Amino acid sequence: MLRAGLYARVSTLDQQTVPLQTRAMRDYAARRGWTVVMQVKEIGSGASQREKREKLLEAARRREIDVVLVWRLDRWGRSVTDLLATLQELEHLGVGFVSLTEGLDLTTPAGRAMAGLLAVFAEFEREILRERVRAGLAHARQNGQRLGRPVTAALHADQIRKFHRAGISKAEIARRLQIGRTSVRRILAARP
Repeated sequence: MLRAGLYARVSTLDQQTVPLQTRAMRDYAARRGWTVVMQVKEIGSGASQREKREKLLEAARRREIDVVLVWRLDRWGRSVTDLLATLQELEHLGVGFVSLTEGLDLTTPAGRAMAGLLAVFAEFEREILRERVRAGLAHARQNGQRLGRPVTAALHADQIRKFHRAGISKAEIARRLQIGRTSVRRILAARP
C-alpha cells in the first residue's frame, strides 16, 4: 500500500477551491488503495518560496511518502523549469507523482514518457528566455544605453578624497554619502 502526500495550493483570490482539490485527491487515493499520510494546503499566488511544498518534499526525502498527489500541475510548479526540477528530484528519490486534472501519473511508463516531454519543453523555455535576454541587451547597446550597474560612488570621488584628507573614517564617509564602504576603499586606493 502506497503512502500518499497531498498538495493543495490556491491563490488568495481563489481560496474556495481547497476543499474541491482535497476531496478529489482523497477520492483518487482511496480508489487507488493509497493511504493519505500527509496533506498540505498552501495559500499564495506565485510565491517564490513555497514553504509547505518544501515540507512535502522533505517528507519525500525522509522516505515518509511514496507518491505526491496534486490537483493540477500549475498548483505544484511555478514554471516548467521548477516543475521539472522537482519531478526529477522525486523520481531520483523513487517517489511517484500524480496530477489529477492532467491525468499525469509518473508511476506508469506513459507518465514517465510525459515527464521526458516536459524536460524538452523546459529546455525550450530556457532557450527562449536566453534569446530574449540577448536580443534585449543587443537592442539596448544599439540605442546607446549603458549596461551594468550605474556609476554612483565614482560621482562622489572628489568628496570622498576631501573627507578622507580631513581625517574622517572610511565607514563614516560611506554613511554620510550613502554609498558602500567597499566603494570608498576602492576610490581611495585608486588615487588619481
